Amino acid sequence: MQITMEQIKKLREETGAGVMDVRKALTESKGDEAKAREWIKQKAMVRAEEKSERETAEGYVFSYVHFNGKVGALIKLACETDFVAKTEDFQHLGKELAMQVASMKPKDVTELLSQDYLRNPGETVEQLVKAVSGKTGENVKILAISML
Repeated sequence: MQITMEQIKKLREETGAGVMDVRKALTESKGDEAKAREWIKQKAMVRAEEKSERETAEGYVFSYVHFNGKVGALIKLACETDFVAKTEDFQHLGKELAMQVASMKPKDVTELLSQDYLRNPGETVEQLVKAVSGKTGENVKILAISML
């Protein structure tokens, strides 16, 4: 099967994976984009596991306040470098997790990680965090949560 540059470009834009990873995923899946996406997702999970022991000294505190002003949440999300902390992926993750905490009211970080992600019930919060970790190439951790 001939892999085209258009396929590589499309899948790279969708997943954020590197060109070589996208090419390999498409080659191994014989051009099937759904299987290639799954291959890339699995590779990101493996990368996240490999980085899980690295120190996370940078990050941000994210907040979410519901439109009625009666529910709010704070979350402290950490990574290895300030460069990654400023990326769109990390920032989006922090905002999504703060909304998840406000909506689902987990009692601690462990419970939060085991919950289904609101926007994709087939995926857990832990899988979401690992996907961002794999994509950024750094260890990403939720350090603390708080309900307001």
